[in-house]
This record gives sequence, C-alpha cells and structure tokens, in this order.
Amino acid sequence: MQIKIGTRNSPLALWQAREVARILQNKNYLTDITPIVSSGDKNLNQPLYAMGITGVFTRDLDIALLEKEVHIAVHSLKDVPTEIPENLELIAYLKRDFPQDVLVRSTKSIDKPLHELKIATSSLRRRAFWSREFPNTEFVDIRGNVNTRLQKIEDGLADATLFSLAGIKRLDLKIKYEELPFMISAPSQGVVVVAGNSSNVEINEILKKINDPDTQKCVEIERNFLKTLEGGCTAPIGGLATINNEKIHFIGRLCSLDGTECIEINETMEMSEKNIGEKLAHQVLDKGGKELMKKIKSQIEQ
Repeated sequence: MQIKIGTRNSPLALWQAREVARILQNKNYLTDITPIVSSGDKNLNQPLYAMGITGVFTRDLDIALLEKEVHIAVHSLKDVPTEIPENLELIAYLKRDFPQDVLVRSTKSIDKPLHELKIATSSLRRRAFWSREFPNTEFVDIRGNVNTRLQKIEDGLADATLFSLAGIKRLDLKIKYEELPFMISAPSQGVVVVAGNSSNVEINEILKKINDPDTQKCVEIERNFLKTLEGGCTAPIGGLATINNEKIHFIGRLCSLDGTECIEINETMEMSEKNIGEKLAHQVLDKGGKELMKKIKSQIEQ
C-alpha cells in the first residue's frame, strides 16, 4: 500500500510532510506527497485574525482528506482549530522539538535595544506579549513563509520579526536569532501532527505506530486550555505543558490586545489527573479571564 500524504506547499509544510514520509518509510511503508494550496497561502494581504475563519491553513487539506484525495494530512498543530471536522481525527503527534518564539532582526537593526525595535508580526499573541514588556512598540503586519518574511524585514518593512524556533531549525536556516524568555508559546507550537479520515481504519492503525505519547499528552492539555478559554486563533493566549519527573508542568497566559492586562498561571500537576487543560483554563477565567475574553472579542469584532 502507498500512503498518500496531503500537505500545504510551503517549504516548511513540505519539510514536515517529508519528515512524516521518512518515518513511515523507515517502517517499510511506501509514501507519496501531494501538495495542496491552502486558502491561508492564497491570501497574503490580510492578517489571519481578520480573515474571519478558523482553520485557514487546514481547511483545504480537510476537504481533500474527507473526499479521500489523500489518505493523511500533515499539519503544524498550532494551525489546527480545537474543533475539527466530523469524520476526521488527529492520530499521530511527532515528538516536539522547539516550542519557543525567537526574535530575528534585520542586518540594519543588530544593535538597537529591544524597546526601540519596530516589530513585524500578524500574531495577536506575539504583539500582546511583546507589548507587555515594551508598551510603546510600533507593529506592522507581515505574512508569507519564513523566507518571504525574512526578505521583507531586510527590505525595510520593520527592524525585526518573531518566528517559531521550530521553523528555523527545520529549514536549517543559518540566521541569528535571540531567545525571548518573556514570551509563552502558542498552545501546541512546535508540533507536527498527522490527521486521518476515521473511515481509513487500516492506515490509522499504521499512524498510531509513529505517535509520541508524551507530546500528545502535553498538547492535548494545551489545546483543551485554549478551547476552554474560547481562544481559537484570535485571542492572545499562550500555553506550554512539559513533563518532568512524571509530573505535568504548565505555564499559561491570557493578555489584553495591548498587553496591559495579563493573567498568568504556573502549575505542576500529577500526570494521572483528569481534565488538566480545562481546570487550568477555569483558573484563568476565575481570575478575571472571563471579563478579559469578552473585552478582547468585542475589540476584534469592531
């Protein structure tokens, strides 16, 4: 049997698809990669939060999977909505490597202090978390794949931009970056996931062989945290779960759009505890998160 892999056709997405293909081939399965252009890749003018739909990078792959044009679809899990279409399921989570955000500067801005940088990012989370530290920052929207964004920065759009470190590492880019301890990753950042059609029982059983259970445990907590806060792709929400000494450690944050109001949690819980993500989200909601979410939603809808 040849497993047909659906993917976006950006360089990073193709790397992810090839990585899944490599792992499957190592288990003696034949693979074929089918690139599909997504709605999110076609519209590079609007920031994602303004496009009015969730799953902007996954919808076209979902359709191909439901119509059985492909057997599986490979995604950056961060792009996958917390509610996925009926008859589709997330089956295999590859081991997470680099969840963090990093700063990449233009060559002209190497010596500028952080608080003076003009930042290019379309992420509400990155804007809010950065503004929390540096309130007077000027932001500009930026879209496109990693190399496109790097070129825009060099062309003078802004002094610097923010990337997921995973993208830089996976594409083996020889660029300088700065780690940002004050940023909290988006829930499920840095994880490649494989989705399948529920009716493809045989292929889904194969996929289970390449799943990393620790990564799955952590990202399910993060995604349930996000879902309970009702963040979708729009609110400035960070969440990162890690496993240390058989315990779950979780840091989470919800911020107002301008970064002036933030609610944070930092908890360690037993692995065996149920509904960890939901419980942690309710902690945030009970600390004023409910009112803050209403405020954020009304501002985005204006």
